[in-house]
Amino acid sequence: SRAHHTDRRPEEGSAAMPEYPEFDISHIGINVIDIEKMVEFYTSVLGYSVMDSGPLGKGHLTFLSRNARDHHQIVLCTGRPEGSPSTINHVSYRVHGLTALRRARQNLIDAGVAKLDPTDHGNAWSVYFWDPEGNRLEFFTDTPWYVAQPYRQVLDFDLSDKEIHARTKAAIEVDESYEDFSDWREKVSAELDSVG
Repeated sequence: SRAHHTDRRPEEGSAAMPEYPEFDISHIGINVIDIEKMVEFYTSVLGYSVMDSGPLGKGHLTFLSRNARDHHQIVLCTGRPEGSPSTINHVSYRVHGLTALRRARQNLIDAGVAKLDPTDHGNAWSVYFWDPEGNRLEFFTDTPWYVAQPYRQVLDFDLSDKEIHARTKAAIEVDESYEDFSDWREKVSAELDSVG
């Protein structure tokens, strides 16, 4: 049987979890080989704007954002050795609905991004792609359902939205972990609240 989400409560007798203020992920820093090539990709393909750019020590930093609230959402930092592999598993961008996901995918195709990996995760529909230095990126939108992860099937964009919904639901509703995402979120929210 498939695993369900892990119980987040500390075990009896273990140290209490510290109380944190509310926080969100703010930005990521990526070590790069060719900063000009990377700035070009993130600005022309993904629509970021350069907020600031300049030297720091022996390196150079470029700060990128798509939102005036955040001075930077991505920092590109020189210093990654030529030929070294990416250490980033992936950076993910949420879009709202399949129409937006289709538009994001088409933008990548139009920009000449060669490698796309359309994926159905059951709880999300995704398009993975790679920047010029091999860092994996993702556009995704939530589905209405939860199914235990990891779950991975190919997402067929030749299907209509209605067909994609039907195919995903039929594939995951037989899984014992399947439930409406809203029910799963409510349950997990209560569990997280009980942890403090």
